[in-house]
Amino acid sequence: MLVVQGGDPVITFEWKVTYGNVAPLGVPVKGILINGEFPGPNINSTTNNNVVINVFNNLDEPLLFTWHGIQNRKNSWQDGTLGTMCPILPGTNFTYQFQVKDQIGSYMYYPVTDMHRAAGGFGGLRIHSRPLIPVPYDQPADEFTVMVGDWFNKGYTALKKILDSGRNLGRADGIHINGKTAKGDGTDEPLFTMEAGKTYRYRFCNAGLKTAVNVRFQGHTMKLVEMEGSHMVQNNYESLDVHVGMCFTVLVTADQEPRDYFLVASSRFTKRELTSTGIVRYLNGNGAPKPDLPKPPVGWAWSLNQFRTFRWNLTASAARPNPQGSYKYGGINITRTIRLANTAEKVDGKLRYAINGVSFVEPTTPLKLAEYYGVAEKVFKYNNIPDEPPAQVTKVAMEPIVVNITYKDFIEVIFENHETAIQSWNIDGYAFFAVGIETGTWSPEKRMDYNLLDAVSRHTIQVFPKSWAAVFITFDNAGMWNIRSEVWDRHYLGQQLYFSSLSPNRSLRDEYNMRDGTLVCGIVESMPKPPPFSS
Repeated sequence: MLVVQGGDPVITFEWKVTYGNVAPLGVPVKGILINGEFPGPNINSTTNNNVVINVFNNLDEPLLFTWHGIQNRKNSWQDGTLGTMCPILPGTNFTYQFQVKDQIGSYMYYPVTDMHRAAGGFGGLRIHSRPLIPVPYDQPADEFTVMVGDWFNKGYTALKKILDSGRNLGRADGIHINGKTAKGDGTDEPLFTMEAGKTYRYRFCNAGLKTAVNVRFQGHTMKLVEMEGSHMVQNNYESLDVHVGMCFTVLVTADQEPRDYFLVASSRFTKRELTSTGIVRYLNGNGAPKPDLPKPPVGWAWSLNQFRTFRWNLTASAARPNPQGSYKYGGINITRTIRLANTAEKVDGKLRYAINGVSFVEPTTPLKLAEYYGVAEKVFKYNNIPDEPPAQVTKVAMEPIVVNITYKDFIEVIFENHETAIQSWNIDGYAFFAVGIETGTWSPEKRMDYNLLDAVSRHTIQVFPKSWAAVFITFDNAGMWNIRSEVWDRHYLGQQLYFSSLSPNRSLRDEYNMRDGTLVCGIVESMPKPPPFSS
């Protein structure tokens, strides 16, 4: 049964997911294709569209997609994580149904099962503004999705075996741009074409496994206009760091001599710099790109300083009539502070990644289903990590992690990274205010330095080595929501958890019912479906 919210338009897609050879770095490996495409097809939507995607899993293993950054208001049933949904079994299909609400901007989707993200199955998801709601820049001549990320030539099954054996993935083999890298020998076809004098919208997303990427255009600047659903104070940049799991939108004007130019993507915070290029061609231009590539930045302090230049545009119209800055998050009392510290540990001699002393293990029954069917105690324990990290981790527990959150509480979450590798965290179901990133150890006195006026509302945040990041969230979206490291080997080996925020009203005003056709598995498979919410 198709559930249409509020009579809004429906857009439908049919995806056939298959294996196929891909070679982003010139080495053929087994990849995951959607309708024969790598990367997968763009999802073009407009605010309030109901998105219906019928996914046929033609792989020989279970599959599940998540809609990264889409808040799925009142509908964690469709979030596409293993804590909320059963996977789509081989040879079967499942139809996702979700609504894209007031989130004008650039997003992506990718598979969350096993190490499938290392094989492809990712693509762009665009949410456009309705015609009556203006965006704070002129309509561009065209727009392009740019999926960048690291790539491992070993293939995803070999990477899974490495992690299962308790070892680290090691370094990536290279960087790709939309599944390709230019040879630079004059035979490369252009990735994108621009006409002189016109302005274009580029939507960048880092769908890689573990490596932050810096992007830059030869001879052109980028005007940053949107980040993860927020209109930005518009600044021009020579280059931008795209941390793992992050997306943003820039405008590029074709104001140079008509010829070919390089789009450059290079790894950040790695011992050996990995660089990839793609061709941007001027229509009717003449001439190959010049060999000198624009230089990348050096060090993570540069990236931290760049983060501090990102500001929410307080006067731009949001998807609703009020301007973005009408929500005064800086004046709300914090009801709870949760500090989450990531650590690398050994369990029975094998590498595991933990949060506050616990390493997440995927249950065979999705957490949301166990909660909904009233058998949560058979699958997980609530609040099995403390709100503050232990002073010392003596023994790592391995189990699902679920933190109970009071519905509509305003909560401060501190991500603490005491390690030497950079982190990237995502919170499903919400946009949070990224009020601060600093080096050293967090303490309550650090709140004096928070940005309480125009911090960007977003869903992903990087945490630099030996540093912390602070975010504010209003938990007004009832459901079971995944908080995960976007660094995928860390995610795979335990650095994720779930926030459960249930409305006491059991009302359709706060959360949708589990719809007909929802996949069931684990201990609830043969249980009768609970009575639905009635109003």
